[in-house]
Amino acid sequence: SGASPSEDAVKRRNFLQAIGATAAGTLALPHRLFAMDTLKSIGLELYAVRAAMRADPERTLAAVRAIGYTDVELLWSFKNFGRTPQQVRATLDQEGLRASSAHMAPETILSDWERSLDTAKLLGHEYLVVPSLTADTQHSLDAWRLWADRFNAAGAVARKAGIWLAFHNEPDHQKLIDGKVPLDVFIERTDPAVVRLQLDVGNMTVGGGDPMQYLARYTGRFGTFHLKDVATDRTHDTELGTGIFDLKRFLAAVPQLASKPCFVEQEGPKDELASARLNYEYLRKLEF
Repeated sequence: SGASPSEDAVKRRNFLQAIGATAAGTLALPHRLFAMDTLKSIGLELYAVRAAMRADPERTLAAVRAIGYTDVELLWSFKNFGRTPQQVRATLDQEGLRASSAHMAPETILSDWERSLDTAKLLGHEYLVVPSLTADTQHSLDAWRLWADRFNAAGAVARKAGIWLAFHNEPDHQKLIDGKVPLDVFIERTDPAVVRLQLDVGNMTVGGGDPMQYLARYTGRFGTFHLKDVATDRTHDTELGTGIFDLKRFLAAVPQLASKPCFVEQEGPKDELASARLNYEYLRKLEF
């Protein structure tokens, strides 16, 4: 090249420094660029298999576990499908399932709440979730505020028992009342120290909301999730991976995801257990 030995040494040193800087920068890049994540446990909301549960709860729970689900979300409003809490717990233990959460009617927090919390502990719940409120909330923000105050009081009692009280969103919770989104009014009035939220990504999408925006706006409020996909016309849910919702992007954005129960809930499948299997297989393979 015609360069002197000293010039060659300088070029070599500069080259090695550049390589070193590049390597250091590469090491400093976010870990997620190199190692994809997966869901460590996958739960099923039993509303997704409600007909099968009505017909034979024990056989259905065995089938759910055989598919691969590790967690289920119980439905207290179905009175445990004709079984006592003790019978349900025995079946869960026999199948190796956890019931980390349950849905219940809103009135549950207004009467004999301490007894309900005892039942929750018996069943191994971390969360008791109210999926919707009374009819007066369809047209009154004051009704939403009243329920928020009730949640704050009941949530404080629940925390002392080691349980989280949470609220789950329905599509119509995005419908404006007096120019405001009622779900926002509820979230902003509840105390993060005692009330958490269960974000149903499908319901929010159907209702016209953006789950990604809510995740960013209310960081730390969401402790549990319903995982759904949404049909192209945005009127109903569908099998995971066949609709318009970018579940991969969403899950990648959830902080401390491994500690937050996630439940599949397809509300209107043609074949409940077949769809539950398809949805599990999709999530099991999903990297984000």
